[in-house]
Amino acid sequence: MSSIRRRLPVHVLLLVAGALSLFPLYWLFLTSLSPTQYVVRVPPEVVPRELSVGNYQRLFETTPIVRWLVNTVVIAGVITAFHLLFDSMAGYAFAKRRFPGKDVMFWLIVSTLTVPAQVTLIPVFFILRALGLLDTYPGVILPGLADVFGVFLMKQFIQTLPTELEHAARVDGASEWQVYRHIIVPLSRPALAVLAIFTFQRYWNAFIFPLVILRDPAKYPVQVGLATLQGEFNTDYGMLMTGAAVAALPMIAVFFAFQRQFVEGIRIGGVKG
Repeated sequence: MSSIRRRLPVHVLLLVAGALSLFPLYWLFLTSLSPTQYVVRVPPEVVPRELSVGNYQRLFETTPIVRWLVNTVVIAGVITAFHLLFDSMAGYAFAKRRFPGKDVMFWLIVSTLTVPAQVTLIPVFFILRALGLLDTYPGVILPGLADVFGVFLMKQFIQTLPTELEHAARVDGASEWQVYRHIIVPLSRPALAVLAIFTFQRYWNAFIFPLVILRDPAKYPVQVGLATLQGEFNTDYGMLMTGAAVAALPMIAVFFAFQRQFVEGIRIGGVKG
């Protein structure tokens, strides 16, 4: 009983913190289900008087929200697939292979994490324009096929794998590709799952880069498409919040489905090199 009493304040504090963290999500879905007259009411009502799916009906009837969602799935899915391939291959090379300048090269690559993405936006834009890739899906996808954080994550995980398995495979005549494909990849599935989740979530929420590269509204990902719902002089907050709720649902589902991988990602990121 005494131990329960000691833990009670901690549990209450965690409960309050959890409620505060979930309140924005509650407000998002509450607004999406509220009629327009209740959305703009001041002061706002925390407990709804009336719920309606009218905002969802208007969203799907007046905007290409389904097309935006499909675009986002394609862009984020393709980028995630290439991240898993290229980042794991680079991580394997830095973790297990020996070559001149490996450490210097690795830390030079990692140091680019300090460079804000906005700094490289203009050079990438001019490169894509020279290649004729503006307003195309490849123009959005190609610059994101690999990532420094993914390389670092995979390197940190792969270097914890026993080297004896690689030596045994080479003694049996396995090539470098076979070692990577049949030894490294299967053993790295936890890290690959974490990388896939983080990458897909990042590009699902991407906004600035697709906004700069794409011009055709039919090619917009969902975050850029939702920005078009904001008018210059008037904004339909009900439909805007409904679009945000629709865009958030897949990520909420991913979070609850892969909670263990999120925790594993924090653990892997803390492994010392």
